[in-house]
Amino acid sequence: MKRRDFFKTGALVAGGVMLPSVSFASQNEDQKGHNIFDITLKHDIKTAGKVTKLWLPLPLNSSYQSMVSAIKNSGNYDEIYQSDFEIPTLFAKFSKENPTITTNFKILTTDRTTDFSKVNFDEKEKLSPEVAKFLEPTKSIQINGIVKQKSDEIVKGVSGDLEKARAIYNWTANNMTRDESIIGCGLGDAKAILESGKLYGKCTDISSVFVALARAAGIPAREIFGIRVGKSRFSKAMGSGDGKSANITGSQHCRAEFYIKGYGWIPCDPGDVTKFRLAEKLTNEDEAVIKIREYLFGNWEMCWIGYNMGRDFVLKPEPFEQPLNNFGYPYAEVDDNVLNYYDRFAYEYKSLTIN
Repeated sequence: MKRRDFFKTGALVAGGVMLPSVSFASQNEDQKGHNIFDITLKHDIKTAGKVTKLWLPLPLNSSYQSMVSAIKNSGNYDEIYQSDFEIPTLFAKFSKENPTITTNFKILTTDRTTDFSKVNFDEKEKLSPEVAKFLEPTKSIQINGIVKQKSDEIVKGVSGDLEKARAIYNWTANNMTRDESIIGCGLGDAKAILESGKLYGKCTDISSVFVALARAAGIPAREIFGIRVGKSRFSKAMGSGDGKSANITGSQHCRAEFYIKGYGWIPCDPGDVTKFRLAEKLTNEDEAVIKIREYLFGNWEMCWIGYNMGRDFVLKPEPFEQPLNNFGYPYAEVDDNVLNYYDRFAYEYKSLTIN
């Protein structure tokens, strides 16, 4: 398969809408808020060639997730090493037929919660370069033209960055629709979505619209690419599993964060509001949707692990495809062919909840 754009729209998933049970834990029910997951990522690449290369996203280190075991690899690779520490990446190179590699690690995650009583905007804070870069446009996150116009329209008359971020989040969650026909998590081209007037997509599309609108309003924001690894206490649409084990192949999911001066990064997930609403066949006015929308502004249920915040960047070592739109899926090349990473090329991911 030659280098090309893999994003194509397929047929709607026939009868594919789940009807999950819905539950909302009271504050007292969420006393623990953390889990340990045993993750196994198996790749078995069938495409024939002389040289195969694989770039695999690894979990980032953060306050809400940490590795509790070393990363273990087995397979018939010739080379293997972590190639990028800013965007954690496992790189492997193969010369044998039928390249295989199995990667295993254990990771602890802790639910993210925001105490908004402690969010006090400090306009005097000077943004560090590491934060300020998330105000800038990228190839896919453009912040001029219709993006700026829509952002200005949403925050008109709203005072304060936190209040503006909430207004943009609510607008995105209420007006965008999840489209199950889109392959993978979507392109995340916010300007193209707004220009089309068709406000639908998947998690990357929806998170990217929020991010672009927030940046256009002068609020640092970013997508975070990762994968669901366990059962949600709210809805199967937000994470499922059979008992403690789960097949998480194809469970990639993109979330978002925004930065408030004087406080720091705050999580949100407008994409899962739209997914929950679609799965439950509810409207924005239904109480369950109102509760999920409120929860997902400032909180992440950590049955998910985050990989990286990369958009429109170059993998290390450099591959054929650059810049890469995002890195939530594995990327692989066989000789000069790029494999379709949205077609689940010969990989199987599993998760086991330990506690």
